[in-house]
Amino acid sequence: MTSEKDTIQSTQSRGRVFDAPSGHWVYRTLPNWLWPYAQLARWDRPIGWWLLLWPCWWGAALAASAGAKVGDPIWSVLPSPYHLVLFLVGAIAMRGAGCTYNDLADEDIDNKVARTRSRPLPSGQVTRKQAKVFLILQTLVGLVVLLQFNRFTILLAIASLVIVAIYPFMKRITNWPQLVLGLAFSWGALVGWSAHFGALAWPAVLLYAGTILWVIGYDTIYAHQDKEDDALVGVRSTARLFGNRTLEALMILYGGALALFLWAFAMAEVPMPAVAGLLAAGAHMYRQIMTLDIENPSECLRLFKSNSVVGWLIFLGLVFGGLWTVVKPMF
Repeated sequence: MTSEKDTIQSTQSRGRVFDAPSGHWVYRTLPNWLWPYAQLARWDRPIGWWLLLWPCWWGAALAASAGAKVGDPIWSVLPSPYHLVLFLVGAIAMRGAGCTYNDLADEDIDNKVARTRSRPLPSGQVTRKQAKVFLILQTLVGLVVLLQFNRFTILLAIASLVIVAIYPFMKRITNWPQLVLGLAFSWGALVGWSAHFGALAWPAVLLYAGTILWVIGYDTIYAHQDKEDDALVGVRSTARLFGNRTLEALMILYGGALALFLWAFAMAEVPMPAVAGLLAAGAHMYRQIMTLDIENPSECLRLFKSNSVVGWLIFLGLVFGGLWTVVKPMF
């Protein structure tokens, strides 16, 4: 029988981390020397940048559909396609930069956890200097994207870097690193709104607060994969904090998120059909809670990834809600 150590060494010899998806386009199309950098940026794991992207797109869609009414031109109730593309590129670049930064900060911890010890840095596939250069290059891409927005949005986005910088160290000092992750990953809700209006307002703040609770919820599910290793190396998390009361905690977190989203919709005066997307997202969140088995790592990962469905439901609800309001007199 092949041991875990042999399996890890085998995957290292092929240039992939132990838990990397097999057959991904990264390994089929990129030359071998680029594989470690793709792994540092998690290009083979798009769920990360999708989850970073959704708050941006939500903020943009909420701003565009705010106050939509009969007679408005169709283009006025839709988020700017240009902004959506910028957010997409920026999310991929900055998520990759964030993961590279996290790996630099967590190299000692990753080397002690079975699922992560074959990552590029602890396995020696790249040096710290090479990882730092790659980090700078990704950050520059993010900067180019950011400079396309208005001045207020640029300054607002830069302010989030303080939270991003401290996040990797929170798992060492608090049981709530997922809260800090939520503060960082949800920032796009503010940025998406400000990109449209050039300022902030209460709907954006409420959307941001709700998204923080959503992030804490889904990352708690994710953290249950590593809770045993985390306990051995002293890494803290809400998964360890909540333990067997995780389902109850998720009910509060997801329920609070939905309540804040609904409040944001009401304050922005978005069309009522947009609430349909929110209700569908709520049903999906409830299903996550009811099917979660915190002792099954593969199930935790599957449910974590399914949160991109939540993203689509809320975003499309806002878009089609605005469209329906302005086109329904035609029928």
